Amino acid sequence: MQSSEHATPRAPFVGRLRQRLFGLPPEEASFARRGFLAADPRARRRLESVGGLFLRGYHAALEETSAASLARRLSQTEDEPRGFAFEGAAMGLALLDALTPWGGGRWRDFTQSFGAPHVYMMHVGYGWALARLRRRVESSLARLDPLLGWLAVDGYGFHEGYFKWRRYVERRESPGRLGGYARRAFDQGLGRSVWFVRGAHVGEVARTVDSFEPSRRADLWSGVGLACAYAGGADRADLGRLSEAAGGFRPQLAQGAAFAAKTRERAGNPAAHTETACAVICRLAAREAAEVTDLALRDLRGGGDLPSFEVWRRRIQNHLAREVAAA
Repeated sequence: MQSSEHATPRAPFVGRLRQRLFGLPPEEASFARRGFLAADPRARRRLESVGGLFLRGYHAALEETSAASLARRLSQTEDEPRGFAFEGAAMGLALLDALTPWGGGRWRDFTQSFGAPHVYMMHVGYGWALARLRRRVESSLARLDPLLGWLAVDGYGFHEGYFKWRRYVERRESPGRLGGYARRAFDQGLGRSVWFVRGAHVGEVARTVDSFEPSRRADLWSGVGLACAYAGGADRADLGRLSEAAGGFRPQLAQGAAFAAKTRERAGNPAAHTETACAVICRLAAREAAEVTDLALRDLRGGGDLPSFEVWRRRIQNHLAREVAAA
């Protein structure tokens, strides 16, 4: 048997090999490469930096050969945007699990330990891997948390909107491989991608969402709300215009923002732009918006064709609709 003393030097080589086989160039996160709208240079820089951090986390997962070393590397990222690095790492871990089934369990083990504060982003990143590998979503859902597993489908939808936006955003195609509620979760992620594809330009974001058939708009607006509050890229005035543009879908927009607030609260990485988004869209402080998501979890269960995840979302939307109406 080979000793651990001899095994350690092999780790850098293994990481470099994975990087060579599965790595993605930094240009993949650039607006120029993707063809996204770049009307506001500040928004462009912000959203490109988010993509860059995702890729850093992804490459870290490929290069590191232990959970502890990966966690140390991710912890070197600044607090506020650290969730994007964990999201990228989640994609990398899930990808390695799928491609090396004899050594699987990386994503699960990391999510249950070092990744637990970023559990929402870990599930979203898992969805990226499903999209890259063209894996069946339904069979993967059975192995995930029954509540948060739907965030993997959200991640799948974001990936498709981000990398195939002409098909899914411009031509508004539905995902043929998905059925039932998975199509709705896909649209929630697709809505997040619209925020990036349209460069956080409020008018173009609203025009794009409104170009979809009415039955899809509620979920798309929810995704927009999560993206604007978590990723940022808009100032207070823009967020006010976004709320007005959402019209009757403002509760869904607010629910997305509340999800962003909860994601940051759990990870301990607050952001000024998340605070501003919650104040404008939810009429609550970020802490209060996060609390709404917690309250909505009490005695939660699904019913009929509605999974518990959708019941959770609707409870949050109903609560925030009252907050907005009372403001």
